[in-house]
Amino acid sequence: MINEEIIAKAVEKALAEIKNIDDDSNIKVGVSARHVHLSQEDLETLFGKGAELTVKKQLMGREYASDQLVTLVGPSLRSIEKVRVLGPVRKNTQVEISRTDTFVLKVSPPVRPSGKVEGSEKLVIVGPKGTVYLKQGVIIANRHIHLTPEYAQKHGIKDNDYVDVLVESIKPTKFFDVQVRVRDDFNVEMHIDTDDANSAGIKNGDKVRIIKK
Repeated sequence: MINEEIIAKAVEKALAEIKNIDDDSNIKVGVSARHVHLSQEDLETLFGKGAELTVKKQLMGREYASDQLVTLVGPSLRSIEKVRVLGPVRKNTQVEISRTDTFVLKVSPPVRPSGKVEGSEKLVIVGPKGTVYLKQGVIIANRHIHLTPEYAQKHGIKDNDYVDVLVESIKPTKFFDVQVRVRDDFNVEMHIDTDDANSAGIKNGDKVRIIKK
């Protein structure tokens, strides 16, 4: 016999979850796989003189996933192939990998905000036309949130603030001290790597809730 009280509670819970998803305080998750940002000099070393990145998929703001792929090689000569290059080119080359990737490559990169590469890990990048020995630039990207100025102002959040994030998934989780970046060409989105996504049971497009400190 079906218990009507149990059914009513289940429906109430489902409606509450739908409301949460549509709530403005919930933001979308973008799961970031391993990738590489290249300087123009390193791009030309890897892909040939005068090489330019070509757009495969537009991402956020000025960034895009390019058609270009490289191979990462660690000090033990173990490698990860077909790693996507993101554009546009940057001043300094940077490689972003997950903790799981470090077990393959046998490297120990620090957890850093993007662009903070001073004293970070090294490895070799191999392209179809050449090889780059990266003396620093390998990091595990910190968890971070991209916000538009309008969203940030509405919710009383500033660029470089740190917030906590509640994940209400099948594996409920709370991420602490997540960096916020605010820029007018951003979408409202939290970026985490594949390890964090798997540990929290979330995927691209799922919603999480910002909790201000």
